Amino acid sequence: MILQILENCGYSNDRFYIHCDAALYGLIVPFINHAKIITFKKSIGSISVSGHKFLGCSMLCGVQITRKTYIATISKRVEYIASIDNTISGSRNGLAPIFLWYSLSMKGHVGLQQHAKMCYENARYLKDRLHKAGISAMLNELSNIVVFERPCDDKFIRRWQLSCTRDTAHVVVMPGTTKEIIDNFFKDLMQEREKWCGITLAPCLADDIGSQNCLCSYHNMHH
Repeated sequence: MILQILENCGYSNDRFYIHCDAALYGLIVPFINHAKIITFKKSIGSISVSGHKFLGCSMLCGVQITRKTYIATISKRVEYIASIDNTISGSRNGLAPIFLWYSLSMKGHVGLQQHAKMCYENARYLKDRLHKAGISAMLNELSNIVVFERPCDDKFIRRWQLSCTRDTAHVVVMPGTTKEIIDNFFKDLMQEREKWCGITLAPCLADDIGSQNCLCSYHNMHH
């Protein structure tokens, strides 16, 4: 869609640069059926993938893949090492690639596929539980991030380390997020909501998650 818009506006490939931030999804999407694969067959400039997120590498690390023409732009010969340097910062951590290789080797193709499927299924499980309880929630197709109405209690938010923006909070379902953890979270949330009911009304989240996912008093009545 973005490429089509740029083309319709008369932009040639040398007038734009598209970076695909696949920090989290880069190692999930390839293992989900019918997911669109990011490819350099399209006019993108680069892709980045983190090793410490979905993969769970114990060291902060990542990989950025770009076209050779862009690498040549920043490459320069460094006299005192008698070599070409094409790093952004002038140096890189030599241990991080070993940690990344080890994490990939330990899980393998089958392990990554199983983790991706589990994350997807557990995210759907959480979203469905929230909806059945009358809580506004959204889960994009092929995503492992559940967005729902922000809990009223800051202590609850801190206890579960929820990331919140305005009236929404989100849960990122990772390989370590089991159904048991989800059930404990849901039970705790429902117990706290009993205290909040009558004190505050559920916010309308139609602008944030779409009217089809909003279960506020107005949209719940019109579903």
